[in-house]
Amino acid sequence: MKTAYVFPGQGAQFVGMGQDLYNLNDDTKALFEQANDILGFRITDIMFSGTDEELKQTKVTQPAIFLHSVILAKALGDSFQPSMVAGHSLGEFSALVSAGALSFEDGLKLVAKRANAMQKATELEPSTMAAILGLEDGIVEEICAKVEDTVVAANYNCPGQVVISGTVAGVDKACELLLEAGAKRALKLNVGGAFHSPLMEPARLELQAAIEAVEIQSPICPIYQNINAQPQTAPEVIKENLIAQLTGAVRWTQTVQQIIADGVEGFVEVGPGNVLQGLVKKVDRQMPTSAATVA
Repeated sequence: MKTAYVFPGQGAQFVGMGQDLYNLNDDTKALFEQANDILGFRITDIMFSGTDEELKQTKVTQPAIFLHSVILAKALGDSFQPSMVAGHSLGEFSALVSAGALSFEDGLKLVAKRANAMQKATELEPSTMAAILGLEDGIVEEICAKVEDTVVAANYNCPGQVVISGTVAGVDKACELLLEAGAKRALKLNVGGAFHSPLMEPARLELQAAIEAVEIQSPICPIYQNINAQPQTAPEVIKENLIAQLTGAVRWTQTVQQIIADGVEGFVEVGPGNVLQGLVKKVDRQMPTSAATVA
């Protein structure tokens, strides 16, 4: 059976996440403890028993979701047999490690660097994101292009749901125009900055050197990357796409459509929550989806 394993991004976190995996066996526990050493703080304490506020900090959230996803994929053992993988934003790093393209240690270091770089970039200028429901992608793009302040389509989550990203003024103006154009809703998101927009350029530059320095192998199966929704196995191209990802859009709708066009028979979500299963169903109601679980 042709199965796509998909990995969630920021927003899927919850207090208590990963505790069952930590207690599963000595191997999973060792990976969490290795992560505490690499990060230089006990992220497991925040994941298992911290507050929502502590867990919501970008520098904690991103490594936490990455660890949950990657350690779960490792715990699946021989039953982890992907025909293709993909990840939503941060999830792309989880997908690359799980598919053998990046080592656990390098993946975690990159995710920590990415999270800190994004956190710093958000402090340079007040910025935000908003979910636009009920409009075609092209109309959202057109209206964003008319706004003077920086605002772009950042996440194509599913048909009729696009997240826009930019300066506070830009997002506010775009929301107003998009509602006038017939959007059902324009919901400001509780995020610290304008992810996947030109405002992330300082973070992209910081991450670029780290990605270029790291060794990426050919993955065990194609990875469909956010920047163009196309399958990829060439390490150098994977690197280029990863670098472009921070300021480019997450083309999740297009990724799911392409995976389906390439003959997938089911999607398995690896990590906390079930957001990606819901988005797959919005693209194709008949497509089987499930969550990865270990006995």
